[in-house]
Amino acid sequence: MSSIQIQGRTISSNSSVFIIAEAGDNHMGKLDAAIEMCWQAKLAGCDCIKFQHHIPDEEMLKDVPTSTNFNMPLYEFLQKHALKIQDHKKLKSYCDGIGIIYLCTPFSFKAAEELNSIGVEAFKIGSGEMTDLPTLAKIAKFGKPMIISTGMSTYEEIGRTYDLISGFGIDFALTNCTSEYPARYEDINLKVLDKMIQMFPNAVIGHSDHTPDLYTCFAAVALGASIIEKHVTLNKNIICPDQTVSIDFHDMHMLVDGIRKIELSLGNEKKLNANEKEIRDWAFRSIVSLCDIKAGAKITPKMIWSKRPGTGIPSYMMPNIIGKYATHNIKKDTLISWSDIQ
Repeated sequence: MSSIQIQGRTISSNSSVFIIAEAGDNHMGKLDAAIEMCWQAKLAGCDCIKFQHHIPDEEMLKDVPTSTNFNMPLYEFLQKHALKIQDHKKLKSYCDGIGIIYLCTPFSFKAAEELNSIGVEAFKIGSGEMTDLPTLAKIAKFGKPMIISTGMSTYEEIGRTYDLISGFGIDFALTNCTSEYPARYEDINLKVLDKMIQMFPNAVIGHSDHTPDLYTCFAAVALGASIIEKHVTLNKNIICPDQTVSIDFHDMHMLVDGIRKIELSLGNEKKLNANEKEIRDWAFRSIVSLCDIKAGAKITPKMIWSKRPGTGIPSYMMPNIIGKYATHNIKKDTLISWSDIQ
């Protein structure tokens, strides 16, 4: 069984689902907003809050297409609104203090180096970087766990990354992801989770969600996801990079609460539970008399049927009663007992 350890937290198919609040750049470069997001994620019950570390000149050319939701090139947006490494250091310290795991996605090797210098214990790799094997290899050499999203990728591409990271002997996860903003439900393909579990046994398998609500996250947990990552914003009405796929922290609390309840319900044993026994006594059916039956009368199908409670002869035994004889007078609407017949 594959597992990851991050700050003492085990992530595996046998542990509780690791829930990541993806803050991304929804703080719009404001450190106080990012800190508030950490606190709200803690209050919502998340295991982790994740940010993004951009060094635009290391990450992209200046003429990358326009950023979603903003009438400016992505390069220019990140120059204005990306947090600096000193901000991430403060965020990590704050998260350590309140007891929530800090994670961050580096969008270049230089960004990963900077994050490593402030003591991050794992790296989250975005879907856009999943096929960048040279960079992934250099990040893997830090020897820290990696959580890698697989949006926009084929099984063949995922397989190449899986083989590469497996060779480094580090713990890692792959998250099913659809890189649409927002994702169409018919494009989510949640049953891919089961295929990924079978195809990539060395990796923990999770789900990174880009729908605007909670339903596919709940379904992913039921289908075996060990990690759920969901974009968050302090206010869904504020324009931010991931506005169309982000939930607020009230919804995040609902998501965490729902996941924890689903986890409790995922047993695979069919048994008579202690709390069912009392209900079983009155809810099941027993054999009862439909009319007065005189002593010595032969029991016919018209004389008996099933009614509650279930404390008498079970109704499935009715064929064993028909054709017997009453040992004494039996009144209408009486539970039949074995002493009533011979």
